[in-house]
Formats: sequence, C-alpha cells, structure tokens
Amino acid sequence: MLAKTALPLRLIFAGTPEFAQVALQALHDAGHHVVLVLTQPDRPAGRGMKLQASPVKQLALQIGAPIAQPRSLRLDGKYPQDAADAQQAILAAKADACVVAAYGLILPQWVLDAPRLQCFNIHGSLLPRWRGAAPIHRAIEAGDAQTGITIMQMDAGLDTGDMLTMESLPITLDDTTGSLHDKLAALGARMMVDVLDMASAGQLKPVAQPAEGITYAAKIEKAEALIDWEQPAAAIARRIRAFNPFPGAHTTVAGELLKVWQAHCIDFDSIKINADVPKGTVLAQSSDGIDVLTGDGVVRLTQLQRAGGKRMAVVDFVRGQATLTDAVLGTP
Repeated sequence: MLAKTALPLRLIFAGTPEFAQVALQALHDAGHHVVLVLTQPDRPAGRGMKLQASPVKQLALQIGAPIAQPRSLRLDGKYPQDAADAQQAILAAKADACVVAAYGLILPQWVLDAPRLQCFNIHGSLLPRWRGAAPIHRAIEAGDAQTGITIMQMDAGLDTGDMLTMESLPITLDDTTGSLHDKLAALGARMMVDVLDMASAGQLKPVAQPAEGITYAAKIEKAEALIDWEQPAAAIARRIRAFNPFPGAHTTVAGELLKVWQAHCIDFDSIKINADVPKGTVLAQSSDGIDVLTGDGVVRLTQLQRAGGKRMAVVDFVRGQATLTDAVLGTP
C-alpha cells in the first residue's frame, strides 16, 4: 500500500490498457487529484464483439474521474472536433502534471505544454533500448537478461525525452510477456508516485538519453506469431514466451490450428536424428512434453491449446489423444 503524498497534484492521466490502469490506481491511492482521464474510445471485444471500455476507463468510472476519449488529438488531423473538444477539457483541467502510460495516441506539442509542471511517461524498458510500442515483448524475444521502467519527461519524439529515474529487474527463463507486464506495471506505478513527489519538491534532475544503444520495439503483428520450425530452438522458445498472452504463438497439426503457450529447449542426441527429417517433426510425445525438431535443436512443448479449446498442460493434452509422434507441425 502506497503512502499518501504530502503534496497532492492535479493530474491529467492518459492511458488505456491494464499496464496504465495499475498506475492510475496508484496515483489515486496516493491522494493525487485526477482531474481528467484520457483513454482510447470503446472498442468491440469478445465473441459478441460488443463495445467494451478500456481498463483505464473502467477504473476512471469507479473513482469518479472525468473522461475524454478523443480519436485523435491533432487539431489539423482526421478528427479535428474530437481534438478541439479534448483541448477544451485539457485546458479547463488546469493540471499540474500529465502522466502518460500506454495511451496509444501521439501527444502534440499543445498537450505537452498544457500542464504547469510537465508531461511524464512510464515506459516499460531501460531506455534508450526498446523505444516504441512493444518493449516487453521485444525484450523477451531478444533474450535480454534484464529490463525495467524508465520515467521520462515527454517531448515531441518517440520515447526520446530526458530520463528522470530508472529501475531494472531480471527477466527469468520462465517469464512471459504476461508475467513481466505485471511486474513492470507495479514497478512503474510505484516509481511514478515517487517522481511526482520529487516534482512537487522541485527535486527532479533530468538526464538526456544516451546516443548509443538505441533500439526500437515495433508493434506486434499477429503474423509474427506463426512458429517457423527452421529457426533455432532458443529463438522459438523465446518467441513463445514473448507472444504469451498476445498474440499467442501457433503452428498447425494436420492443418488445424495449435497454439503453444509454454515451451523450453531440451538436450538431444543429434546422431539419432537423420538429416532428412523435416524441421517441425514431432520426435517424441509423453506426459512431460511434445518434443519438436527445430533448426538447431529440440523444443519441448508443455502447454497447448487446440482451436476452440482451452489451454491445457501437456499431461492433459495428450491424454486420450492419438500420438503426434512423427507428425510434421506447420504443414497443411
């Protein structure tokens, strides 16, 4: 439980998914006055494709914060009336600061200039590594040993602002994007409360980002989640973890979709495998896992999901099923 801040601020909060919801809750619990929440418009979701409020909007309704959901903040863009209405609300809020976390819209300069103090961003990486939309996914996919949170002052660039504070945490061999997301969301929320206390006391010391080590975390595309069994075993295992829970790594078996949620590399005896055995071949199946040949080794699949089914541990998945041994995954 975070302590109440000694100097509550009037805050605009801009965010959309669960990562941002955790920060909004922490700022509210710390005693700050959330005078306006900006979040993405309601989107169709679920099997019925009914309009669904973002996690941040759901929390904003609970705490009674005013909400704006512009489709754009560009006054000269595709939705100028949305932007004009949002501008009126932002200026009327007379905010001390704006906190941004995974909002999903670019903030033009007039938004950055609106608060008395600054616009702050909670970013899920150790900047300047993994600027951009998907830093958690990309850190796991790349095999990074650690990641963390950077709180920065926002400028007009893409995650290029001066850094205010940074904390790291290890990426374990069991971490998925889901598990790492939750750790980073909690860390970022706590750090943001601390930064606002420092801002209130005039104690911030911005530091420019290094010119070396810049990488970009491109948005995750669903097409990336198709497993290429020609790739190295370690790369496949990392991608399975990186794409859990979204978009979900997948392959096919006898032409049917098969999602793979958990897997790891295992030692194998290459002498026992003929050179002409296709990559993607199931070498063995047991209650411990389904062993699949890759470009340079073997990956053991331990949690799977058939189309229309539920996630299952491999011990349940193989029970009562015909063996997949010698099947070639990823083929029609």
